[in-house]
This record gives sequence, structure tokens and C-alpha cells, in this order.
Amino acid sequence: MSGFNYDGSSIRVLEGLAAVRMRPGMYIGDTGPRGLHHLIWEIVDNSVDEALAGYCTEISVALAPDGGVTVTDDGRGMPVDPHPQKRVPTCQVIMTVLHAGGKFGDGAYTVSGGLHGVGASVVNALSEKLELFVRRDGREYSMTFMRGDVFKELSSKPAKTPGTGTTVRFYPDPLIFKTGIVFDPKLVERRLREISYLVPGLSLTLETVNAEGETVRETFMNKDGIEAMTNRLAKNTTPLFEGTVAFTGNSGDTEVAFAFKYLDDYTERMYSFVNLIPTAEGGTHVAGFRAALTRAVNEAAKTEKLLKAGEGNILGDDLREGLLCVLSVKLPNPQFEGQTKGKLGNGETTGAVSTLVYDKLSYFFANEGGGILRIIVDKALSTRRAREAAKRAKELVRSKGSGARDAGLPGKLADCISRKPAEAELFIVEGDSAGGSAKQGRDRKFQAILPLRGKILNVEKASLDKILANAEVGNIVKALGCGVGSEFDVSRLRYGKIVVMTDADVDGAHIRTLLLTLFYRLLPQLVSEGRVYAAQPPLYRAAKGKDVRWLYSDGELREFVGRGKASVQRYKGLGEMSPEQLWETTMNPENRTLRRIGVTECAAEAGEIIDILMGDAVGPRRDFIFAHAAEAEMDV
Repeated sequence: MSGFNYDGSSIRVLEGLAAVRMRPGMYIGDTGPRGLHHLIWEIVDNSVDEALAGYCTEISVALAPDGGVTVTDDGRGMPVDPHPQKRVPTCQVIMTVLHAGGKFGDGAYTVSGGLHGVGASVVNALSEKLELFVRRDGREYSMTFMRGDVFKELSSKPAKTPGTGTTVRFYPDPLIFKTGIVFDPKLVERRLREISYLVPGLSLTLETVNAEGETVRETFMNKDGIEAMTNRLAKNTTPLFEGTVAFTGNSGDTEVAFAFKYLDDYTERMYSFVNLIPTAEGGTHVAGFRAALTRAVNEAAKTEKLLKAGEGNILGDDLREGLLCVLSVKLPNPQFEGQTKGKLGNGETTGAVSTLVYDKLSYFFANEGGGILRIIVDKALSTRRAREAAKRAKELVRSKGSGARDAGLPGKLADCISRKPAEAELFIVEGDSAGGSAKQGRDRKFQAILPLRGKILNVEKASLDKILANAEVGNIVKALGCGVGSEFDVSRLRYGKIVVMTDADVDGAHIRTLLLTLFYRLLPQLVSEGRVYAAQPPLYRAAKGKDVRWLYSDGELREFVGRGKASVQRYKGLGEMSPEQLWETTMNPENRTLRRIGVTECAAEAGEIIDILMGDAVGPRRDFIFAHAAEAEMDV
């Protein structure tokens, strides 16, 4: 081998915030829209920590037309006195030193919502310009940073108005966020609304500028907390009883709040949070709630003689169908697990949550909640009967025998050669014709093809036994190999990427929506871990002489055609392309565009949209279409 001198000179040490600018994805996930918005969440989280500590009542977020974001709170104001170790203003340390803040010592913050992030210093590093204003001790302090470095030293002047607080104004660096620095007001609005439910009494204001140049302000504040959140999430559904079961309390050093309803459908909707951080994959707090609910219902049902002799206990799985629950816990030192840090791992939290939930529900069922208990038991027994009927269907979608990788695979599946899930891809393709082209055009070393016939079942409107009895759904679950429900085991997943590939027309969009609903409701961990994708086939093949282009939107077509003449072919179906064309445009990793399907920080909003679009209620869906018709993209 050619010589490479591997010694001390080979090791590069990045000082200060240089590492953040060189590897931003390590700190904010990516440099696309998700990472861009993460900058706002980090600054807002710091203000929310002040609210959780009891020092802040109002937070405002202003999105300026020039791309700047201003976050203001009425908390205590960042410390400005010299830091005992760094010998510079403490606010400068907070803005320029990684892992510096009040959450690492004792006493500053008992509970923090910002422990999952890396704080203001990373926002500063990834901003072209950041301005800091601190109001405290009767003075207003300010300093300015450019790409993480101090540009203007700390200065102060007498405050014009009384009060304390912190204002951060930052401008994301276009050198880092090359795909754009435009924030989505709707996404910011959803997150602020979600926080308002999780911190009752906190006022959060969003300020934007509309197309006419007018300033628009909207304020979110909810004194009823997660009970109000549960009611909002249930507005497009049919509850089985009036009102919401909601309780709060403390178990040791853990604060627990939960609210739930039961709905007349087959889906569990569990929205859990730890220190305001969404935990899409649940964790020990969710396990504690489920155990307590199961125990409390069974004991109360036996006392009230709602279970017949010999029926046996109601299983936890049977109590989950139709449950809509919001669970929020606050604890001093949360420890997160999972690829997306969306799962709580603190073992002691299971017992803390279980104890409080069990005590509250036992008292409730024994007193004013007797009628609700009967409804819950009837729902669970109905679910149990359906589960027992589905047992045979489950056997069809579960790997049998010795657990061999190819056991029980659907006959329509054209599997890949690779046995390494990390490199294997499964394309779920609309139609046998397109499936045939995909099978011929693929790279069979790592790409598997599963063609679907027609539209699959809408899982939002079906019980588990009907879902698993559906042939197309069964083929998908068998091909994935990881099971569903209580049998789900991500370690058995056979493909690292699951790609939904449908026609570029209205029917294709509908089939894609049905498939995404299936993954979101039946296999949510695959979505939260970012394993599900949507392929983007081209809409047009356009040519000007020898210049031939594949175009993926009407905008690209207009730009290419311009004023000149061009021959244009519109592709509405995947089957219209040859295997070579399908490979070149949609399947080749070097050329293709895949859209990763994920859930934003506002997981509850995602569930609400699914309820509107795929649920039984027609009215909310009609209202949604009328309200958003103008925003719809013409090219799907």
C-alpha cells in the first residue's frame, strides 16, 4: 500500500464552535428544513425552561421577512456577570461554549425541556449573525456575534422599561443551510400551540408578516393543559363517553399529568412527552401508564362484577384499542434511548408513573367514574373477541418454524440477494405492470420488489383482525418480517429502507396515503426512525434536439421549455416507463429522489391530520379541503 504517515499531525483538533460548523448534522440532525427549525426550538426551549422554573410567563417568536427570528421572554435574563472559570461575561460563555448552561449544575433548573439539545451555542455557530439582549438589574445589556464569534463586546445602558428577560435575534447562515433559510410559520405555530398545552398558563405569541406586509400576531395559552389538548385531538372523532379523564400529581420527584378518552374506532393514539420533549417511541413512562391502567380497570371490573366468572383478566393490548391519551411527565434527569432519542429510558419512572396513575384511577372508578368504567370494559371485551378471531390471521403474517429469513414470504415478492437489512431496500409498487418493470430494472443485489394490486384497506377504519386478514396488508407485513402490535420486533426487519412507489396521478397519491396511514398506525416505529420513503418518479420527459431531460414538476417543465419548442411526454403511470427508464429516474441511488417520511416535532398534529383525512367523519375532511384547496400542489 502507498505510505500514509499516521501520526500526531494527522489528528485535527477543532476549537470552539468550529466543530459545529464543520459537522452541523451531528448537532441538529441535518441542514434541511428539519435542522433549520431546530434552531428555533433550541432558543424557545431555553425560554420554556425559565417558565418551568417559575420565572417566565410570556414568550414571543417573531419571524421576519428577511429570514431573521426573534425570541423574547420575560424570564430572569441571562447572567451577565463574569464567569468564574472563563473570566468573560457568563452570557458570552452560554453563547460560545458547548455544553455550558444552567442545566448541568445544581439549583438553576430542577426540570428542563432543553436537555435533549445542545443549546444556544450551536444556534450561534450556525447563524450568520446573532444579537443578544438581556434585561436585568435595571439595565439592558447587548452583544453581537458573527458565525459564532464575538463581533461586538457586551455593553449596557439604562433600561427604558422595568422588567427582566432575554431576547435572541438570529439569522441562519445560508452557507450552512444551502437548501434555504425560510421558516414555515405553520410548523412554528403548531409547536408553540403544543407547548401551551404542556405548560398551562404560559402565553406564547407568534408574530409573522403576511403577503400584504401586515404584521399578524396569534397567542396560544391554555389553562386546562393536556385536558384541552386531548379534547382538541378528539374533535374529529366519536368519543364513547362525555368528558375527559384527567389527573395530575407528583410521585417522588416526578410530576405526572395524564388525560384520556376512549373513541369509537380501532386505533390507539398515545401522545407522550418528557419535559415537553415528544417521545414518539414511548418508553418507561408509557409502560408505567399502561400497566396502571390495566391493573386499575381489572381490579375495578372485578369489584363491580363486570367480568364474568372464568373470563380472566383484560389484557393491556385489549385496553389500548380506541384509547386517546396524552401523557406528560417532568423529571430532573431524563435519559433517552433510540435512534431518534424519542424513547425514555429511566427505569425508576415506570414505578413512579404507575403508582400515581393507579391511585388516581382506582379512586375515580370507585366513585364518580363507574359509568365510564363500564364503557371501557365493554370496549375492551369487544376488542378481545376480535383479537381472538384474528389469531389465525396473525399466524399468517408471522414468521414460522425455525425463524429462517425466507420463511412465510409472499409469493409476489421478488426478494434481493443481500441479507443485510442496512443495505437492503423494499419497493412497494403500485400495480403488477409497474411491478414487472421494477423487477426488471432494479439492482437485485439490494433491491426487493413487492407489487400491490389496487388500493389497500384504509386501516384507520378497520379493526386489527380485518387489517391482518387483508391480502395486500398481509403481504406487506410478511415481507417486512418484523411483526405488528405486541409482536413487533424491529431487529427482525428485513429491509433498512421501505420505499412507496406509486403513479404520479390522483389515484397514485391516494394509494400512497393509504400506505403511509398503514405505516403510521400499524408500524409507527418505522416512521419515527425514518425508514419509510416515498419515491418521486418524473412527470415529464422533455427534449430540445439532443438535450433530453427528466422533469419532476410543472415548474421544471416551464423553466426548460421557456419560449422554445420542445417535445414533451407526460408520464402518469410507472408502467408507461421501460425498466431502464424506471431504473434511471426513480430507483438508481445515484439519480433518484426519495422523500423521507417522518413525524415533525408536533406528533399530535400528525395524528390529527390522519384523523381528518382518513377517519369516518366527513365534515372535518370537507372543511379541511375547502380551507387548503388553494395550497394543493398540482403535480403529485
